[in-house]
Amino acid sequence: MQTLQTTSLRVVKNQLFILDQQALPQEKSWLDASSVEALVGHIHALRVRGAPLIGLSASLLLALLAERGNSRDELAVALETLRASRPTAVNLMNNLDRMKQALWQEDFVPALVAEALRLIEEDKQLCDAIAKAGSALVKPGSRLLTHCNTGGLATAGVGTALGVIAHAHQQGLVSNVWVDETRPLLQGGRLTAWELGELGVPYQLIVDSMAASLMAKGEVDAVWVGADRIAANGDVANKIGTYSLAVLAKFHGIPFYVAAPHTTLDPDCPNGEAIPIEQRAASEVTGVAGSFGAVQWAPEKARVYNPAFDVTPAALIAGWVLDTGVVTPEAVSNGFFRGSAA
Repeated sequence: MQTLQTTSLRVVKNQLFILDQQALPQEKSWLDASSVEALVGHIHALRVRGAPLIGLSASLLLALLAERGNSRDELAVALETLRASRPTAVNLMNNLDRMKQALWQEDFVPALVAEALRLIEEDKQLCDAIAKAGSALVKPGSRLLTHCNTGGLATAGVGTALGVIAHAHQQGLVSNVWVDETRPLLQGGRLTAWELGELGVPYQLIVDSMAASLMAKGEVDAVWVGADRIAANGDVANKIGTYSLAVLAKFHGIPFYVAAPHTTLDPDCPNGEAIPIEQRAASEVTGVAGSFGAVQWAPEKARVYNPAFDVTPAALIAGWVLDTGVVTPEAVSNGFFRGSAA
């Protein structure tokens, strides 16, 4: 495969490397992800994260394994192992479905390589289209609030919700971005703050529980988030804490937008209740770990409930911004996500 480079993925000499997102922003470290075991480990540890990026990394690895001579049967097993690595992020399932079709072509090696590279290029184009469509909803002087990380670190392109914000900033529409720290793994504090700083977008970092007081003071004009899965009725699974923001935004009369590519849609999932929610390790809540080391603040035997995602009902969402354009609540009520229009 040709040499390839995105913000978080790198292919060099038939080897796949991922940017360690657990080490950022203190350290920029590229880790080998050239085996199924290695990539699954990175996905579980969130060293590679973001729904689009997880799907793309798995697709690239399958193509590289094919080029190294793995048999069709071996690749089929690898595909299903990768599919099971992150149950909530449907981009992974959608990308692997396309790779599976390529796998069963007669000349499957070049077919897998071509499909993986096509997915990378499509993601870049999808991000650009989302950014353009979403920025049309941003008013001059906007103070925007975002949660988790949805930029170039999580995609092959400029990002989803953060791509919208960056594009709107380039148009002079953004006066400030409130960045939720995003407990418990601090993707906002570590990653989104870093990306916005690199882009020159003015931001202020806040702890998650500060959002309500900011909204009450009239300091937030809109909320922008990404998605890991959009159900047929418009319900959205995203990083834990998203639902809280949606409820707060609704109460304060603030528009709440979801930005995602069409690969995040799951028309076979009827509603949010049917979305599988990953439970993660208790250690993420009982303390903190990173390139700086680890510390535990909770009692050793503390019981922990730690879902990685929550579900925001469609009724709380002002608009779904896809690469195909803005989808309104009325369109969703009329079955937009259930039919072929999506």
